[in-house]
Amino acid sequence: MLELRPNCECCDQDLPPESEQAMICSFECTFCRDCVDHRLQGVCPNCGGNFSPRPIRPESKLEKNPPSIRRVFNPNSCA
Repeated sequence: MLELRPNCECCDQDLPPESEQAMICSFECTFCRDCVDHRLQGVCPNCGGNFSPRPIRPESKLEKNPPSIRRVFNPNSCA
């Protein structure tokens, strides 16, 4: 199951579970669409993979399967 991490690793923008701006790589590194398009040029700085839009978990499933609260913020890898 996806962690649904709560923020962009580059700019720390909040990315709630319903966000259409959240992008993930195959390792679930999570970034906002703006950072993926303009800072990272579509390549994950952690693994070198590409990105896909993060799926949106239905609200009815969030209570039993809550999103992660662990924030990952590493702006140095996005420079």
